[in-house]
Amino acid sequence: MTGLCLGLAGLVWASLPLQQFTLAWQHSIEKIRWEEDYQVTSSGLVLGEARVRGSGAGMEIPDGAVAFDGAWHYHRQLPPLQPLHVGRTPEAGDYEICSPWGCKELAYWLGPPDAAQPAVDLWACELPVIGNNKSH
Repeated sequence: MTGLCLGLAGLVWASLPLQQFTLAWQHSIEKIRWEEDYQVTSSGLVLGEARVRGSGAGMEIPDGAVAFDGAWHYHRQLPPLQPLHVGRTPEAGDYEICSPWGCKELAYWLGPPDAAQPAVDLWACELPVIGNNKSH
Protein backbone atom coordinates (compact mmCIF):
# COMPACT_ATOMS: atom_id res chain seq x y z
CA MET A 1 0.00 0.00 0.00
CA THR A 2 1.28 3.45 -0.90
CA GLY A 3 1.32 6.02 1.92
CA LEU A 4 3.05 9.22 2.96
CA CYS A 5 6.62 9.20 4.29
CA LEU A 6 8.26 12.05 6.21
CA GLY A 7 12.03 12.34 6.49
CA LEU A 8 15.07 13.61 4.66
CA ALA A 9 17.39 12.25 1.97
CA GLY A 10 15.32 9.06 1.72
CA LEU A 11 15.57 8.28 5.44
CA VAL A 12 12.06 7.68 6.80
CA TRP A 13 11.36 9.36 10.14
CA ALA A 14 7.61 8.63 10.07
CA SER A 15 5.11 7.04 7.69
CA LEU A 16 1.39 7.69 7.51
CA PRO A 17 -1.28 5.51 5.87
CA LEU A 18 -2.77 8.40 3.88
CA GLN A 19 -4.01 8.41 0.29
CA GLN A 20 -4.78 12.14 0.41
CA PHE A 21 -3.97 15.00 2.75
CA THR A 22 -3.87 18.77 3.04
CA LEU A 23 -0.58 20.48 3.82
CA ALA A 24 -1.28 23.72 5.70
CA TRP A 25 0.86 26.49 7.19
CA GLN A 26 0.82 30.12 8.31
CA HIS A 27 2.86 32.66 6.35
CA SER A 28 5.70 33.59 8.73
CA ILE A 29 5.25 37.37 8.35
CA GLU A 30 1.64 37.95 7.28
CA LYS A 31 0.20 35.12 9.48
CA ILE A 32 -2.16 34.09 6.67
CA ARG A 33 -3.07 30.42 6.21
CA TRP A 34 -2.11 28.52 3.05
CA GLU A 35 -3.45 25.07 2.19
CA GLU A 36 -2.54 22.58 -0.55
CA ASP A 37 -4.44 19.35 -1.22
CA TYR A 38 -2.39 16.33 -2.34
CA GLN A 39 -3.15 12.84 -3.60
CA VAL A 40 -0.59 10.18 -2.69
CA THR A 41 0.11 8.09 -5.80
CA SER A 42 2.78 5.58 -6.80
CA SER A 43 4.28 8.36 -8.99
CA GLY A 44 4.51 10.88 -6.14
CA LEU A 45 2.43 13.59 -4.51
CA VAL A 46 -0.06 15.14 -6.92
CA LEU A 47 -1.11 18.70 -6.08
CA GLY A 48 -4.83 19.32 -6.52
CA GLU A 49 -6.50 22.47 -5.30
CA ALA A 50 -4.68 25.08 -3.23
CA ARG A 51 -6.05 27.93 -1.13
CA VAL A 52 -4.72 31.10 0.44
CA ARG A 53 -6.77 33.20 2.86
CA GLY A 54 -5.36 36.59 1.81
CA SER A 55 -2.42 38.40 0.24
CA GLY A 56 0.52 40.39 1.52
CA ALA A 57 4.31 40.65 1.35
CA GLY A 58 5.53 38.00 -1.10
CA MET A 59 2.06 36.47 -1.31
CA GLU A 60 0.59 37.33 -4.68
CA ILE A 61 -2.72 35.69 -5.53
CA PRO A 62 -2.08 33.31 -8.46
CA ASP A 63 -3.58 34.05 -11.87
CA GLY A 64 -6.94 32.37 -12.32
CA ALA A 65 -7.66 32.16 -8.57
CA VAL A 66 -11.31 32.44 -7.54
CA ALA A 67 -12.42 33.90 -4.19
CA PHE A 68 -15.07 32.05 -2.18
CA ASP A 69 -15.55 30.73 1.36
CA GLY A 70 -13.00 33.25 2.69
CA ALA A 71 -10.09 32.10 0.52
CA TRP A 72 -8.61 32.33 -2.96
CA HIS A 73 -8.87 28.87 -4.61
CA TYR A 74 -6.58 27.90 -7.47
CA HIS A 75 -4.95 24.99 -9.32
CA ARG A 76 -1.38 24.60 -10.53
CA GLN A 77 -0.29 22.11 -13.15
CA LEU A 78 2.77 20.37 -11.70
CA PRO A 79 4.18 16.91 -12.28
CA PRO A 80 3.99 14.54 -9.29
CA LEU A 81 6.39 15.71 -6.58
CA GLN A 82 8.74 13.05 -5.32
CA PRO A 83 9.81 14.41 -2.86
CA LEU A 84 8.12 17.63 -1.73
CA HIS A 85 10.85 19.54 0.14
CA VAL A 86 9.67 22.03 2.79
CA GLY A 87 11.61 24.33 5.08
CA ARG A 88 10.91 23.92 8.79
CA THR A 89 12.45 26.27 11.35
CA PRO A 90 11.42 27.44 14.83
CA GLU A 91 11.06 31.04 13.58
CA ALA A 92 8.64 30.16 10.76
CA GLY A 93 6.41 27.80 12.71
CA ASP A 94 5.34 24.32 11.70
CA TYR A 95 3.34 22.71 8.92
CA GLU A 96 0.13 20.80 9.54
CA ILE A 97 -1.00 17.63 7.85
CA CYS A 98 -4.78 17.47 7.69
CA SER A 99 -6.72 14.29 6.94
CA PRO A 100 -10.25 13.07 7.65
CA TRP A 101 -9.05 12.48 11.23
CA GLY A 102 -8.14 16.15 11.78
CA CYS A 103 -5.03 18.32 11.57
CA LYS A 104 -1.74 17.70 13.37
CA GLU A 105 1.51 19.65 13.23
CA LEU A 106 4.55 17.81 11.88
CA ALA A 107 5.88 18.11 15.44
CA TYR A 108 3.41 15.38 16.42
CA TRP A 109 5.51 12.86 14.44
CA LEU A 110 8.90 14.59 14.17
CA GLY A 111 9.30 16.74 17.26
CA PRO A 112 9.39 20.54 17.14
CA PRO A 113 11.11 22.44 14.30
CA ASP A 114 14.85 22.66 14.94
CA ALA A 115 17.31 25.14 13.41
CA ALA A 116 19.87 22.30 13.16
CA GLN A 117 17.45 20.37 10.89
CA PRO A 118 15.67 23.14 8.92
CA ALA A 119 13.88 20.99 6.32
CA VAL A 120 11.83 17.86 5.80
CA ASP A 121 10.80 15.88 2.73
CA LEU A 122 7.37 14.38 2.11
CA TRP A 123 7.05 11.61 -0.48
CA ALA A 124 4.91 8.68 -1.57
CA CYS A 125 6.31 5.39 -0.28
CA GLU A 126 5.32 1.76 0.06
CA LEU A 127 4.08 1.00 3.56
CA PRO A 128 4.63 -2.40 5.11
CA VAL A 129 1.67 -4.76 5.00
CA ILE A 130 0.52 -5.62 8.50
CA GLY A 131 -1.36 -8.83 9.14
CA ASN A 132 -2.33 -11.66 6.85
CA ASN A 133 -5.01 -10.87 4.29
CA LYS A 134 -5.17 -14.38 2.82
CA SER A 135 -8.58 -16.04 2.57
CA HIS A 136 -8.86 -19.66 3.72
